[in-house]
Amino acid sequence: MGEGRGRESVLELEGVTRLYRDGDVAVEALRGIDFVVREGEFVAVMGPSGSGKTTLLAILGLLDRPTTGSYRLVGEEVATLNETRRARLRGKRIGFVFQAFNLLPRANALKNVELPLVYAGVPRRERTSRALAALAEVGLAERARHRPSQLSGGEQQRVAIARALVNDPQLILADEPTGNLDPDLSLEIMNLFREINARGTTVVVATHDRELIRRVGRRAVTLDHGRIVEVVGGAAASTN
Repeated sequence: MGEGRGRESVLELEGVTRLYRDGDVAVEALRGIDFVVREGEFVAVMGPSGSGKTTLLAILGLLDRPTTGSYRLVGEEVATLNETRRARLRGKRIGFVFQAFNLLPRANALKNVELPLVYAGVPRRERTSRALAALAEVGLAERARHRPSQLSGGEQQRVAIARALVNDPQLILADEPTGNLDPDLSLEIMNLFREINARGTTVVVATHDRELIRRVGRRAVTLDHGRIVEVVGGAAASTN
């Protein structure tokens, strides 16, 4: 759709590869990825299991490093930064949502959402205020005192999204965020990402569900065997 054209680049990958070793065998998870996402875009990363989606998001989220190539986050080369600097940038600029929710089972929704603020050293009163606001943003203010076991799958994923939002990140990354949900809840969660994006946050979602992305209607980049093989809806990424 080209909606990010002309805006600042939030992330830029050039010639990124990721090589893993399985004994004596080299496995290429990513092969020469060139990928740009601009401020305010909503981009879906598509592809079957094993295509490289999770590896790509891990690199984008500073949870992994490229073997070769360049990764610039808001203009800063981050591929070679030390772990302390990477962790600081991740906490400041990126919110991550996982398929498995990754909530602390013994903590209620409020405490789960507060967790990034605890790591950031935010005072308790401010933590509580910001976490409640994030839960309200995803429609769960009245469930703040409930533990994950007391919440539905869709509600748990909303808590995880609130946790990703609580630090007001510039970029939200979501790895198969609807993989554990039924079709109706999947559409509900994807529409929530669309609402977040409409408020100005850049969103990148990895998913295998083409129908879901078709209904949401944003730029889609398809991976296959570690390469970008198709771009639909915009021109800010390229094939190799």
